This record gives sequence, structure tokens and C-alpha cells, in this order.
Amino acid sequence: MRAWGLALVLMAGLLGSACSDRADAQATQTQAAPADGSPYVLQGTQVWTVPDPVSGREYEIFVSLPASYATSPNRRYPVLYVTDADYAFPIIRQIARRVNLEGPVVEEFILIGLSYARGDNPVASRNRDYTPTPNGPRRASSTLHGGGAAYQTYLKTQVLPFVENRFRADPTQRVLLGHSYGGLLGAQILFTEPNLFKAYVLGSPSFWFDKRHIMTMEADYARNHRDLTADVFMYIGAYEVPGDSRRNTEVDMVGDLRTMERVLTSRNYPGLRVRSTVLEDEDHLTVAPVGFTRALMAVLPAQP
Repeated sequence: MRAWGLALVLMAGLLGSACSDRADAQATQTQAAPADGSPYVLQGTQVWTVPDPVSGREYEIFVSLPASYATSPNRRYPVLYVTDADYAFPIIRQIARRVNLEGPVVEEFILIGLSYARGDNPVASRNRDYTPTPNGPRRASSTLHGGGAAYQTYLKTQVLPFVENRFRADPTQRVLLGHSYGGLLGAQILFTEPNLFKAYVLGSPSFWFDKRHIMTMEADYARNHRDLTADVFMYIGAYEVPGDSRRNTEVDMVGDLRTMERVLTSRNYPGLRVRSTVLEDEDHLTVAPVGFTRALMAVLPAQP
């Protein structure tokens, strides 16, 4: 698999001080000696091309199978799909390995990273694919927005069938994790086709997008439905509010998240479980690794 550059630096900062000798041994014991100067490779991962026949774009999915996959041929596993795979996939993979070192904390799962379109600028790819309307922020007016519905169709008709035909995936145990615009995409799917996934992790979700259009989508869903069967976990950094620090955001993302949770709770949907956490001393960029950890423990707890 490709070299990871910045993502590996992020992992080192997140995990370095907490690494035990046993953990380090586990991470390296199966690696063959590489040639000097060759790229670092994430051992035991796979990359598959899954094109979108409608748009003609080519996307890749990154795959990491659980440790017991080869020795448990009759077992099917939950699948965690994560957006922005270039940075999120290697971090989540390592977190899942680490938290279980002293005993099961998180259930074993198949990890699927959803990449940006091949050949696209990553920012342009996510601006287009993860947003529900073409009304992007003024600072990004030169890039295309509003392809979320088309990307959702691609996930439903191409990615999910590919994964479930090729791997021992449990289709009743799908989880979608997205951060920022990825969290906005997750909310869009939640309010249009909630049964696509069993659980949704909405991390620092960009509910502010297009004058909080996602609240309109929520209201439209509520107007026509009496239940919403899903497990929803949301996280956000305490600095994601307006303020004087360079770590603050321009909009009250914490307030938006709390509003969403309050509205969803008020619907009294029998099948909905919704939880959130505000993580102290974290901002929109630093919160992801901590949020990922909390999310895994919340939506994929180890079975007793």
C-alpha cells in the first residue's frame, strides 16, 4: 500500500507516548526487511479500485481485515466505512489494534477506507462528494459542491455490494464514520436512507453548511416518518466555537451539534439511540484521533 506521509506523523504523535513494548512488537513482527529508502507500507492492507459507472470517476477502497479473519472462516464481521481515508484509515486501524491489547474493548471489524476520486484534488473531491447542495461557502466558491446524493448512490450500488461480495462482511452491522464534511455526508444518509448503515459516527459535523440545510433535511424526514432506526454517536472539540484563539471556529459547531441532538431526542423515535461528547482542549483538527477512539468504543463495543 502507498506511503502515508502526514498520516503516519499524526499516528506517531497520537500513539507514541502510549506504546508498550508488546504493542511495538505486534506492529513490526510480521514485516519483511524493506530495501533501504523504500516507502513505508502498511502490512496486511489491500487497495481495490471500485469505479463509479455513472460519473466515470475511479475511486479506491482501502481494506484492513481483523486479526482473526484467516483463522475464523465461518465468521462474518461488522464493517466500518470511513470517509477521508487518506488520513483516517491508518489512524483508525492502529487505534483498533491498540485498544484491544490488554483484552477486548472494541469488537473486531473489517475497516474500509473511502478514498477521494483518483486524479482529483482531495479538497475538490470531498467538497463535491460530501455535501448535499451546491451552495458552498464563499471562500470555496470556485470548487463544485452538492454531489452528496450521487456519491450516496455510488456507495449504495457499488461499494457496499463490492465489499459484501468479496469479504465476509455482515450486512446488518455496517457503520459509517465521517469527520467534518464526512460527518455532514453521514447525516445526509441518515435522513434519506437510514437503513444503509446500522450506526453513524458524525465527527465534528459541518452542520453549518448552506445555512444549516441539514436541519431542513432532518425536519423533512421527521414530517414523513415515525421512526429512525439507527445508533448515532457524535463528537466535537470544545474549541469548535467562535472565539479569540486561532483554534476556534467561525461558527458555533458545538451549538449546532447540541441542537441536532436535542431535536433528534425530541422526536422520540423508538429505534433511535443518539449520544454525543464534547472533547475538552480539542479543536477541529486535533479532535479526530480522540473522537475516533471514543466512537469505536461507543458503536463497536466488544461483546461480553
